[in-house]
Amino acid sequence: MIEFKLPDIGEGIAEGEIVKWMVTEGQVVEEHQPVVEVMTDKATVEVPAPAAGTVVKQLVAAGETVPVGTVIFHLATGAAVAAAAPAAAAPVAAPVAAAAPVAAAPVAVGVAAGSDAKVLAVPSARRVARELGISLSQVAGTGRNGVVRRADVEAFAASGAPAAAATPAAAPAGTTPAPAPVPAAPSFLPGMGEEQRIPFRGVRRKISEAMVRSMQTAVHFTVVEEIDVTNLVALRGKAKALGAEQNIKVTYMPFIMKAVANGLAQFRVLNGHLDEKGDEIILPNRVNLGIATDTANGLIVPVIPDVQAKGLLQLAAELQDLAARTRTGQVRPEELRGSTFTITNAGNIGGTLATPIINYPDIAILGVHRIVKRPGVVETPDGDRIEVRHYMNLSCSVDHRLADGADAARFLAYLRRILEEPGLLAL
Repeated sequence: MIEFKLPDIGEGIAEGEIVKWMVTEGQVVEEHQPVVEVMTDKATVEVPAPAAGTVVKQLVAAGETVPVGTVIFHLATGAAVAAAAPAAAAPVAAPVAAAAPVAAAPVAVGVAAGSDAKVLAVPSARRVARELGISLSQVAGTGRNGVVRRADVEAFAASGAPAAAATPAAAPAGTTPAPAPVPAAPSFLPGMGEEQRIPFRGVRRKISEAMVRSMQTAVHFTVVEEIDVTNLVALRGKAKALGAEQNIKVTYMPFIMKAVANGLAQFRVLNGHLDEKGDEIILPNRVNLGIATDTANGLIVPVIPDVQAKGLLQLAAELQDLAARTRTGQVRPEELRGSTFTITNAGNIGGTLATPIINYPDIAILGVHRIVKRPGVVETPDGDRIEVRHYMNLSCSVDHRLADGADAARFLAYLRRILEEPGLLAL
């Protein structure tokens, strides 16, 4: 019998919240099969079974937070499985005659939940599968080691493949089948359905705690700069084609990340954090960029280290890989800590301006916003002319305890200079 203790998921982690049990008591599990989803202030991870066996007892309920080292479930393995089996089977040991009514009971449509539990899938994929009535055993996983991702479930649903269902029993002889139900008339007004009550826990609660801590600790102020990114749009188009040859998706972010890293090397007061216990402002000699990533479970901030030492294509490749693994729940805990500055980019969704909240304990954060086309004045040797240009706003929120408005303004002026003439990045 293994008494499984909540493991030390990451450096500095003292406790974890049991978000969801992925198996039931009495269920047989395989080695490495996900058993429970645990949330810390760093990440949400699926904790696997240490060995094949039977989950005999769950000692902590979903929603509870317990210290690292707490026994959270009992796993029977080897001889213990055989010993536990008679007890589990005792309620079923009834007269054979009693089995007849059981066999005659209606069979639920769909695949048993237990079969889905054995399928390796991220939490968001399981939730979408439940909502759409799809068995995960039907979905081919494209994640690492065949893990089913949310996109796999959505693609399966879009393909129109039939969901697994029990074969209906034949109607008794001499009976008339019931008429098929008449479909309801289509409604042209979207219905909101019933009131929803969502447990306030997991990623959502950790985001809440982090945001409140940041707002109550840091003294926020925000500086905004408008940038003409017409030349950047053109250069990115060429880089996108080059990246595609190596299966690398080149977005605007690698250019912005490199410009930020270069800028922070000159304006180091924005790159680091406050050591409140030691009464010191820590200004590292490297740039580790936290990249705020929108996921089905909430906002997660993985970190790309040493951006100052990497080229654009390398940054594009790392960003592509890290974002994909973050959205599928495969990011590692160590990849979620150590940021010295953060970038949040909602430009692909919309919005021309925002005042981002600092990712505690960083000193500053940069908000990247939507690119828009509008008329602009261009200076030429023959005078000014008006033409269609591309513009984008950057907003930098800074902790006023540690830096001044002039620091943020100079930093953004540097970014404007580099991103308006992105060829300068080669210098």
